[in-house]
Amino acid sequence: MFKRLKERLPKKKTQAELDEHYRKMEEIQLEPGDLPAMIIAAFLTLGIPLLLIAGLIYGAIYLLFLR
Repeated sequence: MFKRLKERLPKKKTQAELDEHYRKMEEIQLEPGDLPAMIIAAFLTLGIPLLLIAGLIYGAIYLLFLR
């Protein structure tokens, strides 16, 4: 797995530059409003479609069997 990821890295970077890049990636801090924004985004991308699919399934069952 790591071999494929290393192949995607730019070839012109030195090992020191790559180490600096990885160090910066580890130091990334979230801002105070990032967690609520991520929760809202997750709900919009996952929650709403799941609710729609569940509604369609419930509607089909209602129309076919319970009516």
